[in-house]
Amino acid sequence: MPAYKDESKGTWYASFYYENWKGERTKKMKRGFKTKKEAQEWERQFLLQKAADMTMNFERFVDIYMDDKKKRLKENTWLTKEHIVRTKIVPYFGKKRVCDIKPRDVIEWQNEMLSYRDENDKPYSQTYLKTVHNQLSAILNHAVRYYGLQSNAAQKAGGMGSEQHKEMLFWTKEEYLKFAEEMMDKPASYYAFELLYWCGIREGELLALTPADFDFEKGILSINKSYAKDEMPVWISKKITEALRLLGWKEIGSRKFKTYGSQKAWEKPDDLTTDQEGFLVVNEQMEIPFT
Repeated sequence: MPAYKDESKGTWYASFYYENWKGERTKKMKRGFKTKKEAQEWERQFLLQKAADMTMNFERFVDIYMDDKKKRLKENTWLTKEHIVRTKIVPYFGKKRVCDIKPRDVIEWQNEMLSYRDENDKPYSQTYLKTVHNQLSAILNHAVRYYGLQSNAAQKAGGMGSEQHKEMLFWTKEEYLKFAEEMMDKPASYYAFELLYWCGIREGELLALTPADFDFEKGILSINKSYAKDEMPVWISKKITEALRLLGWKEIGSRKFKTYGSQKAWEKPDDLTTDQEGFLVVNEQMEIPFT
């Protein structure tokens, strides 16, 4: 497995041929390796990946798994899955060969997750722990079903965490009106909650709204994207565009909202409500006297 030195840059590169999924002989080259050994290892891992050989490193198989799954999932779901895999799973198993991952390795990883505490000394929630474990199990199960891995070590080790069913809390109309009255001195937050309550839209849909989504003449609000935040904010187009009529706002609410919108100097003209993300967290926890 040769590697070559780029004399002009003092680095190494790998250059070789492999057979792609169409049976065609294809050339592959990658530059910029500091040592010959790194270039050779990259070529070896690449060929193992293309052959779906379970002696490849786990992080290489994760790339295969992601390629297989990405187009089958909604973008928001995909971003959540990718974040968990890249930050909670790959750092522990990345350099280990897929075929070498044993139940005891999974148990050690679980213990790491269970012992985690944040800056406020809070552990991961039971629901989150279950979600993270399920992601690892899904990757290994994919390897078993489609790539010849003998067994799923995460399944053998057993799960961690549990699904917590929280009580569904909601405001009555009377309770919301009292809350809204307290919010009237904060116009941006007031109108954000008006949209949430009366239109029944989700927080991500609210935060993704732009002026172009409002048709004040017809009293129509178009819900056609959502907002997700990982390292960077992402606006995600929905697979099915929905048109949501502003219930009871055509004569009163729509006009009031239009007046507010025309008076507000937005820092980003195409972005109506993303500045309200912080308000939603704080204001949902306000103690409003309902008696």
